[in-house]
Amino acid sequence: MLSVPNTPMLIDTVLHPGTMLVVGIVVLLFLLIRLKLHPFLALIVTTFLIGILSPEVPLGEVGGLTAEEFGGLMIGIGIPILMAAIIGKCLIESGAAERIVRTFRGSMGENRDNATLLGTSYLLSIPVFFDNVFYVLTPIARAARAREGEKYFLYLVAIIAGGSTAHALVPPTPGPLAVSTELGIDIGQFMIVGGLIAIPAAVVPGILYAQWMDRRMDIPLRDALGTTAEDLIRQTEREGQDLPGTFEALLPIILVIGLVASDALFGVFLPDGSMVTQITGLVGDPNIALTIAALMAAWTYYRVRIDDLNVFEEEILVAVKDGGNIIAITAAGGAFGGMLAAAGIGEAIIDFTGGLGFSLLVTGYIISGLMLIATGSLTVAMITTAGIMAGSIGQLDVHPIYLALAIGAGSMVFPWHNNAAFWVITEVGGLKHHETIRAFSLVGFLMSVTAFTVTLILSTILPNLGPFA
Repeated sequence: MLSVPNTPMLIDTVLHPGTMLVVGIVVLLFLLIRLKLHPFLALIVTTFLIGILSPEVPLGEVGGLTAEEFGGLMIGIGIPILMAAIIGKCLIESGAAERIVRTFRGSMGENRDNATLLGTSYLLSIPVFFDNVFYVLTPIARAARAREGEKYFLYLVAIIAGGSTAHALVPPTPGPLAVSTELGIDIGQFMIVGGLIAIPAAVVPGILYAQWMDRRMDIPLRDALGTTAEDLIRQTEREGQDLPGTFEALLPIILVIGLVASDALFGVFLPDGSMVTQITGLVGDPNIALTIAALMAAWTYYRVRIDDLNVFEEEILVAVKDGGNIIAITAAGGAFGGMLAAAGIGEAIIDFTGGLGFSLLVTGYIISGLMLIATGSLTVAMITTAGIMAGSIGQLDVHPIYLALAIGAGSMVFPWHNNAAFWVITEVGGLKHHETIRAFSLVGFLMSVTAFTVTLILSTILPNLGPFA
């Protein structure tokens, strides 16, 4: 007589958390790459699938749990990301970004374009999306290459390193902002500590590796997006009187950093409930701080484009649409990560890596890196990993901010062909695929390792953040 396998046991075996994770990633990649679905739709569909397959999630609660995770993250990121999108658009269209570049160049010297581009990219990428920063700064790199006949690799890597580290480690960019919400981390603290760790993470590949590699390969200046080097030189030679002043150009960025950081700083030295801490708590809230900064950036743009208010209105609308798209994808990534956690996948991974002797920081780093390689999205990798790891915060023997930084470091580990920025860099920079691998993928690896190493060192020296707490 044939024995009949126990059905629940068979289901539990087939639907092991590890199996569900693999199924989820394969389905997500199929929807994104093969069917070309929008990332928001692909993430939501995959989230539903994981919930349906999981024995841990009742079928009747799949939709509600997805909406709950989606909406919970939306509360923390909705207004800040929309305001950051407006700031970015206004900085670019008003000429404020160009003024910032010229200011950096004037202070660092004509012969230090790599340091200029790295510092500018880092600063601009705090409130501006990386793709937009690359669009703005690449013409300067191409113009410098046209004038000097060399060092194009050095200039491009400086832009990539400065922008990528800020994008992964410094709120209010979408990934760090969402992770801080998921893990319950103070955004002001995250800005300060993440900003400090981002500096060596940018300098090691952006200056040291770039100089070493630039001596070994020369990238010719090719036409890109219908522009020639001569066109780009003309675009960067706008009259200074047509641009906002330096202080006005920098003010939105100063406000974002200053107001949000003030809430954390004054909270260290003054008692809770004092008038000063109440005021800094108000203006230092990311929703309000970014709104104030957005109004200042919009005023500068309004002043520049007052001759054509229809253009001003249209560009602000474009910024809101772009921000809405980022919010949808980020919140969907949060729902995906939350469903993975509810399905027991997070616990399974943590138990497995713990059995191998890995700490939670190493586990977060590995998961984030694997999610980046699988999905191609830094933001999705960060927020998915944060959702998986959120339930383990109580097991940490260091401040949770180190877990957030480990996740951010992992999200840079090796961006490749399924990463949207890979193609932006290739097309806008006029690169061949193997050149982008060296200028972006390998740079990402170096940024990742450097950031994670510094995070581990700092977590050992100041496990509770010390003066930053």
